[in-house]
Amino acid sequence: MKQPQFNRRLTLEAPGRASDGAGGFTETWAQLGVIWGEVLPRGAGREVEASELKLKITVRAAPQGAPSRPTAAMRFRDGERIYRIEAVTEADAEGRFLVCFVKEEVGA
Repeated sequence: MKQPQFNRRLTLEAPGRASDGAGGFTETWAQLGVIWGEVLPRGAGREVEASELKLKITVRAAPQGAPSRPTAAMRFRDGERIYRIEAVTEADAEGRFLVCFVKEEVGA
């Protein structure tokens, strides 16, 4: 595996809930920290939704259970751009990097 180019400053965010005052809740996002990553397109299929863009983001690995380890419930923020994490896997046998399969919501 080639060395990833960690050239994007991404904020890792975790979901939460806040009371809406009427017995329900609204979704909130808490910042967990900044992670440098490499953002690349993933295989373009024949059916591409106009409202979403599929990418893969490679980051340095963190131990299982660490708050800095991305999970499928989290998202990355890059300025105004939002990348919802769909799945996370180790990129190499040594466990040095993680690949996050994400979906950018366009026009959200």
